[in-house]
Amino acid sequence: MKLDIIAQLVQILKDAPDVGAIEIRRGLFGAWSSVRVSKAGHVLGNTGGHVVVSQALPPGAATALSAAGHAGVAPAAPAPAASHLLEIKSPMVGTFYSAPEPGAQPYAKVGTRVNTGQVVCIIEAMKIMNEIESEVGGVVKEVCVQNAQPVEFGQVLYRVDPNG
Repeated sequence: MKLDIIAQLVQILKDAPDVGAIEIRRGLFGAWSSVRVSKAGHVLGNTGGHVVVSQALPPGAATALSAAGHAGVAPAAPAPAASHLLEIKSPMVGTFYSAPEPGAQPYAKVGTRVNTGQVVCIIEAMKIMNEIESEVGGVVKEVCVQNAQPVEFGQVLYRVDPNG
């Protein structure tokens, strides 16, 4: 990566306090394959072998980065949680599955009552299916990810009303 591009990324971070980090991934043959922008307070996953510039990005910055020859800009913009709802978060990076097999009923959907220790989904990581158990009890008020969607460590999967 050229020094002038790094300097531009650092300037973008200085100018936009709401951006937490910019991650640039190197693809095959040394080409830069993707750029990911995350909001302040969002933790990026394992960054081994990648360039991560921490701080912030303005709304037009992703477009500017794409125009500079980078692909795959994916801003992380989770919706703020209501104060009384508890969150069930992903304990790992992987692929989220809402049901034990294709065509089966989901473990938990909006309106489902979950108990502590109850399986709420599966996250596939490195070809291993990991059952994720709820750490809270209550009624599911929001499912925050879609079936077969990639998830990151700490990403909110469900929001649960403990008083429901």
